[in-house]
Amino acid sequence: MKRAALLLILLASGALSRDLKIPRLGGAPSFDELHASAQRGELAEATGFRQRVPGDGAPVSAATSAYLAHDGRNLHVLFVCREDPAQVRANLSKREEIGNDDFVAIYLDTFHDRQRAYVFAANPLGIQRDAVITEGQPEDSSFDTLWNSHGRLTADGFLVWMSIPFRSLRFSHAPAQRWGFALRRQILRTNEETYYPHISNRVQGFVQQFATLEGLDGVSPGRNIQLIPYGAFTHARLQDAAQPAFTRRNDARAGLDSKFVIRDALSFDVTVNPDFSQVESDDPQVTVNQRFEVFFPEKRPFFLENAGYFETPLNLFFSRRIVDPQVGARLTGKIGRWAVAGLAANDRAPGEVLESTNPLYPSNAEAGLVRVQREFGQQSRVAVFASTRQFGPQANHVVSADSRLKLNDTWFFTGQAAWTTARDSRRKSESGSGYLAQILRAGRGLTYQSRYLDLSPQFRADLGFVRRVDIRTTDHFLGYRWWRENGPLQNFGPGFTALINYDHSGRLQDWIVDSAFSMNFTGQTEFNVNHGEQYEFFQTGFRKHRSSASLFTGWLRWLSLFASYGAGTQTNFNPAIGLRPFLADSADGSFTMTLRPTARFRWDQTYLYARLDTPRADIFTNHLVRSRVNYQFNKELSLRFIADYSSIRTNPELIAQEDFRRVSGDVLLTYQLNAHTALFLGCIDREDNVRLLTGPRPQDFTNTGRQVFVKLSYLLRF
Repeated sequence: MKRAALLLILLASGALSRDLKIPRLGGAPSFDELHASAQRGELAEATGFRQRVPGDGAPVSAATSAYLAHDGRNLHVLFVCREDPAQVRANLSKREEIGNDDFVAIYLDTFHDRQRAYVFAANPLGIQRDAVITEGQPEDSSFDTLWNSHGRLTADGFLVWMSIPFRSLRFSHAPAQRWGFALRRQILRTNEETYYPHISNRVQGFVQQFATLEGLDGVSPGRNIQLIPYGAFTHARLQDAAQPAFTRRNDARAGLDSKFVIRDALSFDVTVNPDFSQVESDDPQVTVNQRFEVFFPEKRPFFLENAGYFETPLNLFFSRRIVDPQVGARLTGKIGRWAVAGLAANDRAPGEVLESTNPLYPSNAEAGLVRVQREFGQQSRVAVFASTRQFGPQANHVVSADSRLKLNDTWFFTGQAAWTTARDSRRKSESGSGYLAQILRAGRGLTYQSRYLDLSPQFRADLGFVRRVDIRTTDHFLGYRWWRENGPLQNFGPGFTALINYDHSGRLQDWIVDSAFSMNFTGQTEFNVNHGEQYEFFQTGFRKHRSSASLFTGWLRWLSLFASYGAGTQTNFNPAIGLRPFLADSADGSFTMTLRPTARFRWDQTYLYARLDTPRADIFTNHLVRSRVNYQFNKELSLRFIADYSSIRTNPELIAQEDFRRVSGDVLLTYQLNAHTALFLGCIDREDNVRLLTGPRPQDFTNTGRQVFVKLSYLLRF
């Protein structure tokens, strides 16, 4: 009855209206001109924002309106948001860093396929963030394009203006355009996620609930050619432990990234000596005593755009496997209900690390991949994928088929089958296979997931990220959330996980039983507790357990905190020579803090801790500390400093790893006009306690590297 009554209210209020026709203006307006047009009622108005979280369908707590129009070349959106000025969360920060702020956003499903949408968001000061969302995949925040935004704080809230050029979008070349769209306002102090139109979290599927945007007849991206030349110069002073001595190296590098848009919908990118320099370092992670490879996300520009087009349920393409390409080409886009993606690149790294006497020195590895997807129904799709990598006589080929099927509003099925062939340096070949099947039920209350994964011992995807093969795993998750309408506690509930894994000989490898309980409060506050029991086979069987708790809060405008701690038992995967792996007591913890005393200053502090010991002796203790300070002079200019400290103290009688300590500093001055035009000036300094052939003792710090660099890129658009 309550749901039916809510539906009647929404219908009466017009909140479920699915269409909005926008007018065409005579020219591109300024911020103030658009605001004046909105006040005169000359623009299409969207009101009646409704909550998705915490109250599904409840009205937004603070009045919100949006006004839309276009001028034939740009889509214009003006958000008018009421709020107590003392409660608005808005910081002057680098592009993309608005996660701790209130913000507004527009979602554009330009192909109206209910599968994929652009996201353009801005905080109350106009700081931008853009992304692409695809149903069934994590949000792709690596997407960057050129658009304009401005924000202004007012006596009763704030205004945000967005101007999005059509040439920054991909859509069909049909003369009459009908796009899916949604508008969003995020209010952090109440954890409110609100939308126009109402988008329910009782339905598994986001883009399918969009309204329809009309009035875009006769628009086109037009001629769209982008050239992004870049240049980088580095001076480095490096320690060579084999000498021991310092070597100095100067490295000048220049290249060109180019983009050509074909028939409004396809992007063809060609790059020569591409910009693969990385000005932001990887976030710290614990890597000691890890049985499997640790994942570090991609940060290089060429691989980031439209990365979702290459994504499959099994991670068959991990772009960091291509380490140092010289040339590359990529094609991505849509033709009707077909999505296509292809990439080819060489890689200088495999040949450069070989001795000069090796016949493959300095040969390049060659890599290529293609994925073609057909969409049908609402949010259903089927796709094929193929990749190849070759280096001298070594080769690896992968073919795959995958599908995502919408069964109803809350149930989805995902499946994949993959086959691989690999040839080693002796030209010996082997073949492998992999299969995945998953069913997911997601809603406001009940969430259930069941998955089966089978990877043969010979399965090998050199361009992918596959931690483990020779497994037959089935796992299940069941969770439930209760929602409260009043009080600081917004929702709470348990979650249960069970997993069992055998190898292909039928031997038990793992089982896991895990239970968790979480509570979410207003003010971005979340508390979780967890306990798990586990069996793991690693040369022999180990019975393990772990309990943990975590707390996150962003209650204060100027401070957010996260802390976690876990303890139990863990395997020593890397025992000293003469020892077999054994079980030991373990503990791990993390702490992060973000401090914003002013709108321009940000301090992020991170601490990671891991320990393994026995009742008689410590095995290892690992500390990782990062301090990151950023000062934003204006929207374009910022100064950032990072200080890292890492320490591993080990017992050589119990673990095959030496003590290690490192201190490093990283200073970066950034002037960024847009996503592709930027100047970077940086300096990196590193101190290690490496054991040199002569010189300091291992416990003493020695400067092992110092680097100064300058990098400039500039967007030319025709």
